[in-house]
Amino acid sequence: MTNKPDEAGRLDRRELLAYTAYFGSAFLAAQGLAGSVMGEEKKEEKEKVPQGKRYAMKKSINMWAFPYPQKMNLKECFELAKDAGFDGVEVNFALDGDISPETSEAELKRIGQMARDIGIQISGVCSFLFWPYSLTSNDPERRARGIELAGQMVLAAKHLGTENLLVVPGAVYIPWLREMEPVPNDVCAARAREALQKLLPLAEKNQVYLNLENIFANGFLFSPGEMNDFVDSFNHKNLKVHFDTGNIMQYQFPEHWIRMLGKRTQNIHLKEYNKRVNEFNLEAFRPLLDGTTDWPAVLEALDGVGYRGYLTFEYFHPYQHFPEALIYQTSDSLDRMLGKKA
Repeated sequence: MTNKPDEAGRLDRRELLAYTAYFGSAFLAAQGLAGSVMGEEKKEEKEKVPQGKRYAMKKSINMWAFPYPQKMNLKECFELAKDAGFDGVEVNFALDGDISPETSEAELKRIGQMARDIGIQISGVCSFLFWPYSLTSNDPERRARGIELAGQMVLAAKHLGTENLLVVPGAVYIPWLREMEPVPNDVCAARAREALQKLLPLAEKNQVYLNLENIFANGFLFSPGEMNDFVDSFNHKNLKVHFDTGNIMQYQFPEHWIRMLGKRTQNIHLKEYNKRVNEFNLEAFRPLLDGTTDWPAVLEALDGVGYRGYLTFEYFHPYQHFPEALIYQTSDSLDRMLGKKA
């Protein structure tokens, strides 16, 4: 015989919702704890999702989601992205390889044309090099090299045929470099400003946007108000924002940032995040829909500010086996999120 808890032993709705936020409704239901709250939660979710609404935004994916270059070459990645239904691919500028300081203008143009011949656009250029060669490093040689590399990225974007370059403007702190001396916030801001002022004339000449990415882990431009003030202070048409939905999820919410950033947002990383991972690490970034992001609210916010550009999925762990599955799953998820598939 099963003993049910009496009224005094029951969990109240607030507590149940707190458990649900961490463990999920299905898990709690299996424990016999969800009760009517689960039904109410589903009803609320159904009511806030616009039924049948389609969003006029473009699907893109970053090359880090592919097993490139270990198992696939650029052409194979572009063809897979196209077959999966993406409109664009975000490529990465590295120290060596297909897209690097050693790549000639002619070869970059060939890569861009290859993508377009396949039927896919280069949605932007991204680079991990903004970390080891931070524009705000305490090492002046590192800062100088960072500015040099960023200038080469501007030209690479131009030759590839994209107007978007993601820029990490600086870092007070880099979590994985614990021995690094932190950069004071005011010094970080001054160095970032100096670097961007050097890069903006080149960006304007080549019709490329320098899109500043929000990253909570770097301790710089931590709020939408700070980002807005910093970008607006330049009063330059080629300085915009590359908003990453996952990069502020540990403490904040992307739908709030989107509304406040408004027309400053030029490009988007649509990155899933799981708030159930209480300490930040890369495992908190998940495949689309396998996290805690309120995607209906995010898409409504983007639509509300008139965003019609690329939504680029960024993920750092290509599947070890059957890596193409991640690409197709992501495209399918985006179709459902954008109202292209029921």
